[in-house]
Amino acid sequence: MFRRQLLSVAILSAATLLLETTLTRLFAVAQFYHFAFLIISLALLGFGASGTLLSIFPGLQKTSLERLLAYLGLGFVVSVGVAYIIINFLPFDSYSIAWDRRQIFRFFLFYVALTIPFIISGLGVGSALAQAGDWSHKFYAANLLGSGLGVLLTPSALFLAGVPGAILLSVILGLLACLLVYKQDQNWDRKQKPLGWLVSVVFMGTLFLFILLTAENFQNRAPLGMTISPYKGLAQARRFPNSKTIYQRWNAISRLDLVVDAGTHQLPGLSYQYPGLPPEQIGLSVDADALQAVTLIQPDDFDAAAYLPESIVFELLPDAQVLVLDAGGGLGVLQALAGGAENVTVVVNNSLIPQAIAYAFPDINAYAQSNVRTIIESERIYLQQEDELFDIIFLPLTNAFRPVSSGVYSLSENDLLTVESFSKILSRLKPGGVFIFTRWMQLPPSESIRAIAILVEAIEQAGILAPRDALVIYRGIQTVTVMFRSTGWTSVELAAVRNFAQDRKYDLVWLPDIKEDETNHFNRIPEPVYYLTIREILTSQDRDVFYENYPYDISPPSDNRPFFFHFFKWEQTPEVLASLGHIWQPFGGSGYFVLVALLLTSIMLSFGMILFPIIWQRKQDIFSVAGISKVLIYFSLLGIAFLFIEIPLIQYWILLLGHPTYAFTVVVAVLLVFSGIGSAFARTSWLPRRAVFVLLLVMTFMLPFSVQQLSGFLLSLPLWERLLFSVFSLAPLGILMGLPFPLGIAWLQTKFKMGIPLAWAVNGFVSVIASVMAAMIFLTYGYKIVLLLGACAYTCAALLYMRLIRV
Repeated sequence: MFRRQLLSVAILSAATLLLETTLTRLFAVAQFYHFAFLIISLALLGFGASGTLLSIFPGLQKTSLERLLAYLGLGFVVSVGVAYIIINFLPFDSYSIAWDRRQIFRFFLFYVALTIPFIISGLGVGSALAQAGDWSHKFYAANLLGSGLGVLLTPSALFLAGVPGAILLSVILGLLACLLVYKQDQNWDRKQKPLGWLVSVVFMGTLFLFILLTAENFQNRAPLGMTISPYKGLAQARRFPNSKTIYQRWNAISRLDLVVDAGTHQLPGLSYQYPGLPPEQIGLSVDADALQAVTLIQPDDFDAAAYLPESIVFELLPDAQVLVLDAGGGLGVLQALAGGAENVTVVVNNSLIPQAIAYAFPDINAYAQSNVRTIIESERIYLQQEDELFDIIFLPLTNAFRPVSSGVYSLSENDLLTVESFSKILSRLKPGGVFIFTRWMQLPPSESIRAIAILVEAIEQAGILAPRDALVIYRGIQTVTVMFRSTGWTSVELAAVRNFAQDRKYDLVWLPDIKEDETNHFNRIPEPVYYLTIREILTSQDRDVFYENYPYDISPPSDNRPFFFHFFKWEQTPEVLASLGHIWQPFGGSGYFVLVALLLTSIMLSFGMILFPIIWQRKQDIFSVAGISKVLIYFSLLGIAFLFIEIPLIQYWILLLGHPTYAFTVVVAVLLVFSGIGSAFARTSWLPRRAVFVLLLVMTFMLPFSVQQLSGFLLSLPLWERLLFSVFSLAPLGILMGLPFPLGIAWLQTKFKMGIPLAWAVNGFVSVIASVMAAMIFLTYGYKIVLLLGACAYTCAALLYMRLIRV
C-alpha cells in the first residue's frame, strides 16, 4: 500500500542527512569553524518546526500523501538551491561578528535560509507518520534507514566532488524522491505533466554536473564552489597580485590548495641572528585556513635550519632515528634531515598533503627523500599500533598563531595534545631519547603553558623522573620550545643548551639548575612570567589550586575532554562582555559564548514554538492537560537522551577512527540504521516492552565506564577491525534507542492521534536545546558526564512509559 511512499521518505531523509553532514564541511571551509553544533541545531529546529506546522494546519494531513511528498521533494530541492545562493552571496562573516552589528542580521538570514530545507523534509516525514496509521513505525524506520544511508554517502560524495558535489547529490536525491511518487496519485491532471518532464530534465542535468565536478576534482583543479571568509588564510593569499593556485583537491576530510607567490614566509622561532635570507616557500592551505609553508630547498642547502629553536636536539643526538608527528607542509621533516638524522619516520593524517607536494614539486620534496618513511594515519593510532622506539620525537609547530582572546578554535578537539597522547609519546622514546615540541608564546602565558602542563602530567603518570629534572625550556620572540629527556640532562648537555641560547639569542625559561637571573635577557618582557609560571607548575604542592586560580583554563586536557584551545573560564565573563564591539577578535574572547548565545536563542525559539501549538490545540479542546503533559515530558526526555548519547559517541569515535568526518559517518549511520531496524519491530506483539527499556538502561549506563577503558585496545586494531567493532558495539544500542519513540507514537495512535505532530515538534525542539547543552557540558566536564546524563534521561523516560502510560 505505502511502498513507493516509504521509498520516497527514505530517499528524502537520505538527501536531508547528506545535506546536514555536508554543511559542516562547508562551514569548515567557508568560515573559521565547522559550526557542527549550529548545523545540528538548525536541522533539528527545522524538523521540530515541521511538527508545529502540522499541528497548526491539520489540513496538510488530509492532502494525498503521494502529492504531498512529490511537492515537498521538489520544495526541498528549490530550498537547497536558494539556501546555497544566500550563504554564498550574502556577505556574512563569523570573524567580524563581534564588532560588525550587521553580521547579526546576516547570521539570522543564514539561519533561516538553512533551516527551510529541514522544515520541508520534516513536513514530509511528519505527514507520513500522521497518515500512515498502523504503518507509522515503518515510515519512522524508513526515515532512520534513509538518514543512515545519507550519512554513509557523504564521505564518498566529498571524496568524488567536494562540498559542491555533495550539495548537488542531495539535490539529485530530492528530485528522485519527488519522481518516485509524482505519477502515483491518480488525481494528477494534464496541466501538471509538463512539471514532471521538467523535474526529469533537471534531474539528468544535475547528475551530469555532479559527474563533471568529479572529473575536475580528480584532475586536481576542482573549483572551490563557495565564498570564503575574507579573513581566512586562503582569501588573504589570493590578495597578493601575482598569487596563483597550482593545485586544488577535495577528499573526504578536507579541501587542499597549493598557492605560489603569496608572500609565504614561515620559519617559527627563527633566531634573529640568522644572517641569510629565508628559502623560497609556497603556501599549503587545508580547508582554506592559514597557509602552512612548503619549503622548496634540499636538506643539504637548508642552512636556516641551524637557527631554528629545535636544532639543538639534532646537535645533542646526531645520526638519530627521528619520528615527526603532524608534519603538515614538511618543515619538521626538512629540519630533521638538515640536522643529520639517519632516518625519519613522518606521520601525516591527511593523504592530500604529501600527494599535493609530490604532484607540484617532485624534485624538491622532503617527504620523498630516500631516508624518509611516510605513514598516512592518525598520530594517535600510529602511536598505539607500532612499537618502534626513536631517539627523537618531534612535534613541530604547524598551527597558525591563535590569540587566546579568539575563541574560534576553542570547540575544536585535538587528540594529539592530551595527557594520554603525551604518555604514549614518552613510551616510544629510546633510553636517553628526547621529545621536543614548540608552541606559540602569548601573554599571559596560555598555549605553551598548557602544553607543558600536559607533559608534566604525563611524566608523573609514567613515573620516569621528576619533571623539574627532565625538562629544558627556552623561548624566542614568539615561540616556546620544550625538551624532555627520561634520563635527565648532564652538565655538559646543559652547558651546550646555554651556549646555544646565548648564540641564538633565545631566553632560558627552565633548566634543572636554572637561576632566575638567567632568564628574560634577550627578548625582554616586563617580568619573567614564563619562568615564574613554569616554576609554580613544577614545584607547587597543589597544582590543581594553581590551575584554579590562573586567569585562563590551562589544566591539562585528557581524552575525556580533548579541547586544547578551550581556555575559557566563567571568571572571564565581565572582561569578555566589556570587550564586545570594541576589539576585532571574534566572539569577544571565547567561542564558548557562541554556545551560550545559541542555547538562549534555541530555548526561546523552542519553547515559544512548542507553547503556541499547545495553546492552539487547547483552544480547540483537543487535548486534556494530562495528555499534553505526557507528550511534553516523554518526548522531551527522548530528545535529550538520544542527543546526549549520540554526540559524545561521535566525539569518542574521532579518536578511534582518526577524523571527525569518519566518526560522524560511522556513529550516526550505525545508530540511525539500527534505530530504524528497531523501530520497524516496535508494533510486533512479541516485543517485551519492559525488557527493551531495561536493556537500554543497562547499555547506556555502561557506556561512560567502558568507552575509554577500551580505547588503548581498540586503537591497536587495524581499521577493518575497528569498523567491525563499531558496527557490532553500536548496533544493539541503536536498535534499543530506536524503540522508545515509535512506542510512544503507538500510544498516541490509541489515545491522542492528533498529538503525533506535537510529539514530533517537542522531540525536535528539545533536541535542538540538547545538542547545544551537550557541547557546553562536555567542553567543561567531559564526555562521560554527558553520557551519564543521557542514561538518566532514558531512565526517566522508561519510568514515565511504564508507570504513567501503563502498558
